[in-house]
Amino acid sequence: MIVSLLIKAGRMIDGRGKIHRDVNILVEDGIIAEVGPSVVAGPDTRVMDFSESTVMPGLIDAHLHITSTGDPDPLKKLRMGVPYATLVGAAQAKNTLEAGVTAIRDAGAPFNAALDLKQAIIDGLIPGPRMVVSGQGLSITGGHGDPANGWPRHVDFLGRRPVDSPDDARKAARQELAYGADCIKMAATGGVMSMGTDHTVRGLTEEEMRAAVEEARNRKKRTLAHAQGTEGIKNAIRAGIDSIEHGFWIDDEAIEMMLDNDVFLVPTLTAVHRIVEAGTEKGVPPHAVEKARVGQQAHLESFAKALERGVKIAMGTDAGTPFNIHGENAFELKLMVGAGMTPMQAIVASTSLAAEILDLDAGVVEEGYLADLLVVDGDPSEDVEHLCDRDNIRMVMVGGEVKVEK
Repeated sequence: MIVSLLIKAGRMIDGRGKIHRDVNILVEDGIIAEVGPSVVAGPDTRVMDFSESTVMPGLIDAHLHITSTGDPDPLKKLRMGVPYATLVGAAQAKNTLEAGVTAIRDAGAPFNAALDLKQAIIDGLIPGPRMVVSGQGLSITGGHGDPANGWPRHVDFLGRRPVDSPDDARKAARQELAYGADCIKMAATGGVMSMGTDHTVRGLTEEEMRAAVEEARNRKKRTLAHAQGTEGIKNAIRAGIDSIEHGFWIDDEAIEMMLDNDVFLVPTLTAVHRIVEAGTEKGVPPHAVEKARVGQQAHLESFAKALERGVKIAMGTDAGTPFNIHGENAFELKLMVGAGMTPMQAIVASTSLAAEILDLDAGVVEEGYLADLLVVDGDPSEDVEHLCDRDNIRMVMVGGEVKVEK
């Protein structure tokens, strides 16, 4: 590892919404040590000249499934065991990193494989982004991801723990935290891909979620709620959740509740877009296509309403759902812009705001922050398509180590 490195940036996006011209970034021992036009290199400092490119924080994907493959029908992959899931996750972690994503939050993987992948990346066994891992998600019997709803009973592709009381939820949260989970995920409603349950129906009750939230907060950990229907969204907010994932039907009252309680929205627009785009013609199950089509317009309207009112929005793709491919994470920024964000707002949602909900000292190019950086040709603050084309990526750095260089 190079302990000292100076990056010359012709254009720098700081992650907070500002552009700086012709600045130097000094990185020492994995941390951004100094930023400014007059910063100079020492005698043992490696200099990287990106005077013709854009330097910015690495992208952060706040919601994906690292061991899920993007197969049109997850049933086809349900027989995979621990070795297969882990190998798939390793390959997809590498692909994600090479696409300029320097940190991710895994929102559910079978066998808790994501926890081992996280450690393998830390140990340097495999390349990949920083990982924040939710462990096994909490869901009611018959709720989102329940194998009883038509799935083969021998395996749970979502990585799910059944809970049916506040005591169940408290114990499950404690166990996941003991296993090493960085945050606790809960299913407040049904879901698009789940068989036998509508995505608008309530999942975990407010009391069940509150018990899990209390345990997470006791350990200073965040919580996230898979929540699509209005009732489930409000239940999750009242229970003290930190972020609403998906958020198809967010009404005015829910918006006020999110603002009052500093609750994030992680919309995952790509997931619904890809399902509707592919349709049953490409093998997506009919029940999933129908639910996605029903929810898509409401999803976009809720996103626009949340944006207009000032709800904090963090980028998440739900990569691993049908045709939602790891390594194409930046497509989410394109959809967010299409739904009303400026390119810079989409970048901030994918850097500093995503870092905030993941509790990472990253996502900005400032002194004292982790040197998780991305260099790309072109100006993404004018057109996020520059981030979608991987040929534009010049360099990816995690913790001061160059992981990708062209």
